[in-house]
Amino acid sequence: MLTIISFIILIISVILHELSHGYMADFLGDPTARHQGRLTLNPLKHIELWGSIIVPIFTSMAGFTFGWAKPVPFNPYNLKNRRQGEFLIAAAGPLSNIGIALIFGILIRVIIANVGIENLSAGLVSAIVVFKIIIIINIMLAIFNLIPFPPLDGSKLLLSLMPNQYGKTRMFLERYALVFLLIVVLFIWQIIEPIIPWLFKLVAGIDY
Repeated sequence: MLTIISFIILIISVILHELSHGYMADFLGDPTARHQGRLTLNPLKHIELWGSIIVPIFTSMAGFTFGWAKPVPFNPYNLKNRRQGEFLIAAAGPLSNIGIALIFGILIRVIIANVGIENLSAGLVSAIVVFKIIIIINIMLAIFNLIPFPPLDGSKLLLSLMPNQYGKTRMFLERYALVFLLIVVLFIWQIIEPIIPWLFKLVAGIDY
């Protein structure tokens, strides 16, 4: 049951992540995502085979749930300020996940402060379990996407700050995005993952 709940939470979280990119782009003058019908909560518009189905299933077997949705497209040439626009669009996704984690962390803190951890009813215990899953998945999504390797948002944040003369470096990094993604998944993520329980406690005020 928790695996199914985790899967549903993951899909909703990655959709909100991509919607944040799209709405920020639309706000900054690029209607590409809106014209392609991507500014919607309809999961069929966002789900992709590998990131939204296969990877979540296999990661669930390993004890955690992870994945991604189809990236929301945007045209940087529609932006009034391309560099600033690319930075804000890239930042919107991870910030949405951080925001979700903080909201449910506050809810856990409020429940425990008002009821007491020893006096929680079965319903509140179940709610807190779901809130914990929401927080941990969104913390993972935020951290993962902030890693500065293509095609992750962290690389887009970094590249948007690079001077124009580094255009060839940018092209090289984007060309081998899949290789970098594999490096992150297989090696770098193992180094970063141990900080997630600490971040969870910082957000929710309790151990995961």
